[in-house]
Amino acid sequence: MRTRHALLAGLLLAVADAHAQAPQRPVVYTAEIDGIIQPIAAEYITGAIQKADAANAALLVLTLRTPGGLLDTTRDINNAIIRAKTPVAVWVGPSGNRAASAGFLITMAADVAAMAPGTHIGAAHPVTGDGSKMDDTMAKKMASDTASYGRTLAQQRKRNALLIEQAVNDSRSFTEQEALGAQPPLIDVVASDIPDLLAKIDGRTVIRFDGRSETLHVAGATMEAIVMTWPQKVLSAIAHPQIAYLLLTLGMLGLTVEFWNPGAIFPGVAGGIFLLLAFFALQVLPVSFAGVLLILLGLVLLLLEVKVTSFGVLAVGGIAALFFGSLMLIDSPLPELQIGLRLIVPVTLSLAGILLFLVNLAVKAQQQRPVTGAAGMIDETGNALTSIDPGGVGRVRTHGEIWTATADEHIAAGERVKVTDVKGLLLRVRKV
Repeated sequence: MRTRHALLAGLLLAVADAHAQAPQRPVVYTAEIDGIIQPIAAEYITGAIQKADAANAALLVLTLRTPGGLLDTTRDINNAIIRAKTPVAVWVGPSGNRAASAGFLITMAADVAAMAPGTHIGAAHPVTGDGSKMDDTMAKKMASDTASYGRTLAQQRKRNALLIEQAVNDSRSFTEQEALGAQPPLIDVVASDIPDLLAKIDGRTVIRFDGRSETLHVAGATMEAIVMTWPQKVLSAIAHPQIAYLLLTLGMLGLTVEFWNPGAIFPGVAGGIFLLLAFFALQVLPVSFAGVLLILLGLVLLLLEVKVTSFGVLAVGGIAALFFGSLMLIDSPLPELQIGLRLIVPVTLSLAGILLFLVNLAVKAQQQRPVTGAAGMIDETGNALTSIDPGGVGRVRTHGEIWTATADEHIAAGERVKVTDVKGLLLRVRKV
């Protein structure tokens, strides 16, 4: 019996030892950014790097598709990439996409820069966040600062500093073939997808930002995707120009309805929430304050149309201000950041129609004669129950009730009368 137990224990030890000696498959984490580079994207990428470091991953691959974003957020992302224990590869793809402006600088900061066929990078000239025009001195300062930052990345990553400077100062863009064929190159490899990228960089030695050399072993790697949490997805979706525009207009509409009908509560609460979310989104978009002011002016003109006799001039001016303000709201030549007439026209007309309808209802309600209280007795008709001498008093039946009444003329009992005034419990009447 002991011999059998000893044999079984030896067999288990041998299996465990063989399993321990078997090579472990490397793990590659993947993350993806599709949209504007903003604080939520930085939080997501930083979290992905931390997870890869904690798991001792062989590589983190960041798929990047972006028209640009905030420079401060870009620096935060690049700092996380530079400090990462795990090598980070940035792949611009799939085909037909790009990494412009902030995305270009993130690609240059990566340990491995890769692009898919039919993609392009570049156009990294800095602009103000609100879309306003800078004076020449400030523009030169910003461009010089960004160009020097790009050169720093190029020197540490052994990439083409001259082309990076041209991308910043001259807004130059590069296809994947131009980026790979430059001397020295801007990127390290062209790959059709992530498996193709891993196959091409397996065994490649990369120079980390601190100068250390590290060889990538990613053949046959197990890939694990890191996805955004649902709050990150919601906040990232809000930072889209069309969503921000809808939130802005709905927020203004909600507050306008609350101001016209105090105590409704829901329009004010919803409008406040929408406006706060819109302000968050507008922080990361190139917003024109002239566009915002025109939208506000349009709302004011539409509200004044019902109060002021303008024969439609104020209404037309309000709709025009809303329309042109919406066109000017996002100050950027990038198609991805444009709102588009297919959204602006229906939103403008709907907002104008809703405001005019609500204000018209409010004016009609104010113009209606009261039906309750003392004011509601005015112009009511009834019958004199007793005769009333001029300046004297008598009794009349009106509004289903018997009242004490006085008159400036003689009224005989049984005659029809109309109420002209109410003072306390005394009615003043006249003959019908």
